[in-house]
Formats: sequence, C-alpha cells, structure tokens
Amino acid sequence: MKFQTTMWVGGIALMSSLFCISAYAKPTIQAQRAEALHVLNRLGYGPRPGDLDHVLQIGVDHYIEEQLHPETIAIPKKLDQHLAELSQDKMSQSQLITKYRQVIKAAMEDGTGGAPDGGIARRNALYKKMAVHFGELRLAQAIESPRQLQEVMVDFWFNHFNVVAGKGLNHVLIADYECEAIRPYALGKFRDLLGATAKHPAMLFYLDNWLSAASTADSRARIPGTRAKISGLNENYARELMELHTLGVDGGYTQEDVTTLARMFTGWSFDPKIATDGPTFVFASRLHDYGNKAWLGRAVPVSGEKEGEWALDVLATHPSTAHHIAYELAQYFVADDPPPALVDRLSKRFLDTDGDIKAVLGTLFASPEFRSPANFGTKYKTPYQYVVSAARASDVDVQNVKPLVAALTRLGMPLYGCQSPDGYKNTRDVWLNPDALAQRINFATGLGLGRLSLDRKDDSLIPDDPYQKNLLKPISLSQDEMEAAAKKDSGSPLDAGLLLQALGEQVSEKTKKRIEDVRPSSLRAALILGSPDFMRC
Repeated sequence: MKFQTTMWVGGIALMSSLFCISAYAKPTIQAQRAEALHVLNRLGYGPRPGDLDHVLQIGVDHYIEEQLHPETIAIPKKLDQHLAELSQDKMSQSQLITKYRQVIKAAMEDGTGGAPDGGIARRNALYKKMAVHFGELRLAQAIESPRQLQEVMVDFWFNHFNVVAGKGLNHVLIADYECEAIRPYALGKFRDLLGATAKHPAMLFYLDNWLSAASTADSRARIPGTRAKISGLNENYARELMELHTLGVDGGYTQEDVTTLARMFTGWSFDPKIATDGPTFVFASRLHDYGNKAWLGRAVPVSGEKEGEWALDVLATHPSTAHHIAYELAQYFVADDPPPALVDRLSKRFLDTDGDIKAVLGTLFASPEFRSPANFGTKYKTPYQYVVSAARASDVDVQNVKPLVAALTRLGMPLYGCQSPDGYKNTRDVWLNPDALAQRINFATGLGLGRLSLDRKDDSLIPDDPYQKNLLKPISLSQDEMEAAAKKDSGSPLDAGLLLQALGEQVSEKTKKRIEDVRPSSLRAALILGSPDFMRC
C-alpha cells in the first residue's frame, strides 16, 4: 500500500512537472511563423522572399530591436546607388522655390496656346518630373529598404503632418519636406519632428502661415521674398497644430487659444533669398504681434520668434498630445479601435521619455496587445500598403514607378495627394468598399500577369497635373476578361509558387486550394494578390 501511494504521489508530481514544462514551452513552429509574419506586416510592408525565414532565424525580438535601430541595418548597394542617382540633381529649397516661381510666371504669360516650348508646357513638364521624382524616392525605399520600420514611420508621420503636393509651391517642395523635416526625426524625439515641420516652407505655405501678420503690422510691409502685401492674421496653422499635430480635437483648448497661438506664430515665414543652400525659414519681426497674450491659461512672455518655440515646447510635452499620439500609434500598429489600457501605457511612456518615439514604439511592440494572435491579420491594408506590399512580395525589379504611382491614384490614395490636413486614414471603414476592391483586383491582375511595365517607361501614365482630383471611374474585369488578358502574348506572369513561399501562412490553406484549381495557371499569382488574405495585415 505504501508502495502504491508513493507511485501515485510520484505520478502526480511527474504530471505536474510536465504540465509546467508545457506551460512554459517555446511556442510551436506555427505560432512562431504567425508572429514573424505579424511583425513583417505591421513593422513593415510585408515579406519579400526570404524575409520570413530571416525573422524566424534571428527571432522576433531581435528583428524588432534591429528595426528600432535602422542605422545598424545596411542598405543594399543597389538601392544606395539608386538613391545617389536620384540625388544628383537635387536642388536646395531656395532653388526649388525660385524655379517654381519662374515657371509659373512663364505659364501665366504664355501666349502660345499650349505649344510644346511654351510656358504652360514647361509648367506641366515640371509637375510631371517632380511627381515621378517624389514617387521614385519614396517607393524605392519603401519597397527595397530593409529598414522597414523607418519607412513605415516616414509614411505615418507624413500623414500626421500632412501637406498636399497639389497646392502651388508644394508641387516642387514635397521631397525636400519629407527628406529634411520628416525622415531624420521619424524615430527620434517628437519635439524635433514638430519643430522641423513647423519651419519648413512646405508646411508654412500649405497652411498659409507664411502670409500671417499682426493686425497692427505696417500696411506697407511685404511678405518675405515677395512683393505681396500683408493680409492680416491667418489661423490655419495654429488650428491644425493643436487639433491634428498635438493636442487632438478634444485636447482642452478654445477658439481663443487658436487665435492667440496664431498671433504667437505671426512672422514665421520663408524667403528663398536668404540662403542659396539649406533652410529658407525666416522670422519677419515686422509682421509679428508683440501684444500681450494668454494661451492655454498661461501668460505668454513677449519674445518674438521665441513665442512660437515656447508654444511648441508646451505642446510637445502636454498630456493631451501624449494621448493623441499614443492613440494614433496604437491604431496603426494594433487595431482600428485600440485598447484604452494600451493607449494609456503608451501615453505615459511618451511623457516619461520626453516624447521619445523609439521608446514609445518599443513599449508598443513588447505589449501583450501587439503580440496577441487575436490582433494578427485584423488590419485592412491602405492602398499604399497594398501596392507596396504587392511589389515586395512579388520581388519585382522596379525600374519604373509610374505604374505604381498611377495605381495609387486609381485606388483613391494618390501619393502626396491628400487634400485635407488630417492626412490619409488607415482604418478598414475608409478603404473597404466595392469600387475600391474592383480597382485592387485590376491592379493585382496587371501585376500578377506582368502587364504593368515596371521595367519600361511610359510617360502617358502621369497626367499633366498628377495631383488633380482623380475622376477615373472604377473598371472591373470579369473572369472571362481576366482569362483573355492571361492569354495575351506580352509580359511574364509571376510565379505563384514563389509568391506563396514568400507570403507563408498569410494565404490560408482554403485560398491555396482554390487557387490550385484555377486555369490557366498564369492567373494564379494575380488571384493570390487579389485575395482577401493578402489585403489584410
């Protein structure tokens, strides 16, 4: 009896130990692959061939740490050379502004009726050239760079501090804005990012602060670098600075605060004549409002340009700003309706680290909410995420971005084309609709069948003004039309097997089974890229 009792107790102990080992065992290979795919989709624009195996080899935590420190990741030589070529003809802010004004003057004085050598033709040629240049700079890095989180954050912050390329001077300034005001600070301190965008001519022009002047300013004063007369106080930048860039719409400010903040930023402008190279920001003291002010319940020290700097300091460290930024980050990386507890933790981290973006992201990526399988594959890709991820998964050698730029326009998300200052949204309800879905399927068909001419130039894909409102009606292909397109003797269809290998478990077994039965087989890659599975991340 004693022996049986001992055996029974020993068995219980053994079972308990096995249970404990099981509870703390490493995740299954399926779970590891799912998490690896999750970080590739959320911290970047999805896997390229070999990426999934790379993350599995080094581990998800190591991959995240690498992405948070992009300077440790080498840029491929081919991409480095491409970016160097794109930078050869780079113009300074001063040169860009001067060039634009010369071309616009010529267009306004054009009496040729649109002749090839006339002013209007020169203006249109500049617009097209700059649009392609913008697209190449952004898309080459988004598709090819292994520093994927950096590319994601460049797009995230550009939408947060949105300016539209289709407004006047910004036709030529967008690349400089992204390169000088967004990219260097995308994983840095929020205050630095806030200040860089506030002083860039693209933002000053877009929200009209370059024209803003005190009501008491001398009526004979001129806007810096122009002959234009002053037109009084402009509140556009002050309003969006608080509502969109920092505090949020419910951030606890009043209309009087907006007006006062606008007064604090009077005189913040730009002048291409002050520098042939480097920033063109200028503080025009003759336009500034030096009157007494009270803002957000505080007395404002009368100090000219420093009033604006002080305001940025206050806004960058405000609890409402921390919550606003935390919510947007959690919404982008975790769920359309982010968990409040996660937002609170990220907000605290933001305040504790003085707005250190990298530190906040580190907390986010380590959170159980981000790591929860319940949040895997639940986000719906924006058109930009969809196009870039398709190009990456397909492993195409993109020599010509014009088809991708044109596709983004047809999908309703023209690159740098968001008209409103709140930028493009990243939630399912904005992008999931029948017409948009038809356009995605058309794009998937073209890419899958090798019909997009990504290695051949075609100027007809870019209109004279690429940022005019897209008026194209959605056109969907029937199954018969898709099969007819597949039989055309042009282009090389993508290899569906290699595509599935790159995407791993992102494409479900059910979808794979359906695609296996499709004839002709050249349609399979198109159907993978057009599947609901691929449209999620």
